[in-house]
Amino acid sequence: MSLWTVQLLGLQLSLSCCWTLGCQDMEPAPEFNLPGDYLVVGMFSLHSDCVEVRRRPTVTHCDRPNSFNGHGYHHFQAMRFAIEEINNSTALLPNVTLGYELYDVCSESANVYATLRVISLLGACCSKVPGSPSHHSPEAVAVIGPDTTQRAATTASLLSPFLVPLISYEASSTILSAKQQYPSFLRTIPSDRHQVDIMVMMLQSFGWVWISLVGSAGDYGQLGIQALENQATEKGICIAFKGIMPSSALPGDESMQSLVHSLAQARTTVVVVFSARQPAWVFFESVVLANLTAKVWLASEDWAISRHISRVPGIWAIGTVLGVAIQQKTVPGLKEFEEAYVRADKVASQACSRGSKCGASQLCRECQAFTEHMMPTLAAFSMSSAYNVYQAVYAVAHGLHHLLGCTSGACSRGQVYPEQLLEELYKVNFLLHKDTVAFNNKGDPLSGYDIIAWDWNGPNWSFRVIGSSTWYPLRLNINKTKIKWHGKSNQVPMSVCSSDCAEGHQRVIVGFHHCCFECVPCEAGTFLNKSDLHSCWPCGKEEWAPEESQTCFPRTVVFLTWHEPISWVLLAANMLLQLLLAGTAGLFAWHLDTPVVRSAGGRLCFLMIGSLAGGSCGLYGFLGEPTSLACLLRQALFTLGFAIFLSCLTVRSFQLVFIFKFSAKVPTFYHAWVQNHGAGLFVVISSMIQLLICLTWLVAWTPRPSREYHRFPQLVVLDCTQANSPGFLLAFAYNGLLSVSAFTCSYVGKDLPENYNEAKCVTFSLLLNFVSWIAFFTTTSVYQGQYVPAVNVLAAFSSLSSGFGGYFLPKCYVILFRPDLNSTEHFQASIQNYTRRFCST
Repeated sequence: MSLWTVQLLGLQLSLSCCWTLGCQDMEPAPEFNLPGDYLVVGMFSLHSDCVEVRRRPTVTHCDRPNSFNGHGYHHFQAMRFAIEEINNSTALLPNVTLGYELYDVCSESANVYATLRVISLLGACCSKVPGSPSHHSPEAVAVIGPDTTQRAATTASLLSPFLVPLISYEASSTILSAKQQYPSFLRTIPSDRHQVDIMVMMLQSFGWVWISLVGSAGDYGQLGIQALENQATEKGICIAFKGIMPSSALPGDESMQSLVHSLAQARTTVVVVFSARQPAWVFFESVVLANLTAKVWLASEDWAISRHISRVPGIWAIGTVLGVAIQQKTVPGLKEFEEAYVRADKVASQACSRGSKCGASQLCRECQAFTEHMMPTLAAFSMSSAYNVYQAVYAVAHGLHHLLGCTSGACSRGQVYPEQLLEELYKVNFLLHKDTVAFNNKGDPLSGYDIIAWDWNGPNWSFRVIGSSTWYPLRLNINKTKIKWHGKSNQVPMSVCSSDCAEGHQRVIVGFHHCCFECVPCEAGTFLNKSDLHSCWPCGKEEWAPEESQTCFPRTVVFLTWHEPISWVLLAANMLLQLLLAGTAGLFAWHLDTPVVRSAGGRLCFLMIGSLAGGSCGLYGFLGEPTSLACLLRQALFTLGFAIFLSCLTVRSFQLVFIFKFSAKVPTFYHAWVQNHGAGLFVVISSMIQLLICLTWLVAWTPRPSREYHRFPQLVVLDCTQANSPGFLLAFAYNGLLSVSAFTCSYVGKDLPENYNEAKCVTFSLLLNFVSWIAFFTTTSVYQGQYVPAVNVLAAFSSLSSGFGGYFLPKCYVILFRPDLNSTEHFQASIQNYTRRFCST
């Protein structure tokens, strides 16, 4: 025996058990049954569920006291009205009629009973059951309903092996979109996946990032809350509290008090309530009892525009209610159809007396007749939901239209298998009162939602449409000016754990939620990237930023340029020094044989002048953007040139002191000094020592152009590397040694003949040299900006000019302005006076 045979036999056995419970003596009620060529089954909640009988293993009778469901009644009438319209039309299904069999699915057991009845219809015309359900000859071709996710999942699971199209008008859970599990399920209400997307977009639109979630028990509420939590968290929204209403809760009982108390403790302004209507009623009764007010309540589609909820006493004071609702649609003629149904004589004549039985579809002991005054009101919520039933029936009709080839003007009355109709339903695309009816590959409709806000005018409740959503792509449009917020200011309420930080302040998370934070200013050199508000990012190497910055700025590249005023002053002074050196060299060459030039050193003076000129040429390397050649020569050329000058000055001072004071005492040393050219040898050796130091410095610590980033945060200082390297310090120390030697020899010779007495000027010039370099090192220890090269040039220029001024200027003065002192007789007289004075002492 095949698997399908076993399944069908088991289902028929279940049906037999159902009939033995007392259903077998019930005849079909005319309002619940209509014969036709093709049968469409409808499942509607004409009576509400009851907790006491929900889990009984027997089929529940639906006519319990005060259990009539007006909302389900409108669904019931919408299907009857749609089929009547289709049967009266000659365009959609000409020469073919649709029949229906309607069931009151007031409970889980009643829903299973109705589903089993549908399956029995599928096998009623089969003489045998082959291995594949595609060989069945069914009566029922499609099922409209049921309403809740739980019931729809049960029915879809039972009908899926037979691929019977099941089109729900209110089951919106995302789990029903799983085609592997529910291959024949479709719906005319948007999926909760889109509803959740819209809710998250609404939260983002108003800047609400600190929220609470409350859901009803069951698939609709729990799955909706879970999807909301997942998507909201991905979008940076924090869930301060999440709670589920107990399925058996009553207003104000201990479980609801605990839930509302926890909600109040969360201190969130916005509460998303993803709930079915009945649990929402219990929840808001409890909210009103707890006096929980001044909040924004975001409603899911199932209760957003429900008058059942709006009639909760005192609910007008809870705050602002926004919600996601099915787009407002109207079934033209439905209201008149219901009124005509109530007024019909046949209904009045069949008004049931107590104890009379209704049809098997109704599963009731007593039938109920309506009058115009008892008929439930067809409000906007029920009308929009009834339109979904209306769409579903027309979708089936259009599927049959294509399947039966009705485009030619007449339909072929062939057998229609459920899987054939299912395939056609995925292809339908038609206009129904200017609305497009079509399904995507998951069986979901392509319609959107309305965004609504509750509006209270005293005790009178209404809602207004403040926006809408569309997809694909998903878009949300809200007219925020239409919203009346609670509170006197009518301002959008804030729902945050911590207020936004000031510009340039990073968020340091406090606790478990990233929405709760402290604000810490970004340090200098860092900035706050708007894409990551929790971290201050360091600026690039070529950028800088002040404290509390949101961006980095390009650093300014600085160096001592040629066109700056200080550069012009230094250039002019250095060129003047070089002109004076050139003039002095010419003057000394012209008066080379005069006593003043001979006493100054003769031809040695030209070496001294040349060394000063060479040192001054090195100063040009400090101006302009540093280059490799400038970095190599600027310090080394000055250091070597000044070392040669100091060597000559030292040996010149030493010779004068030695000649006048020690030559008679140590004649042997004096003769050796003269015969071996001691002065020239000292200058050569001293200069070579400094040359070797400079070469070692340039090889071992080669100065190169560099970009200095650490001196100033906003500047890039162009300089040379190894400015204070060991080689430079050694060369500078050697020049210092020569300076001290020259100073000592000059000071010892302060009492020499005045024509040879250079102590005062030379001593002063060397003191100025010491002061210049002490000032240089002091300045550079506290300042490292773009004008450090200028300070260096100034110190070097002071050394060169003081050396030139202290040694050569007095001699130039004598040559030019006191020629009488530049004679052999005057020098001899000076020597004789010194000799007499020296002998007397």
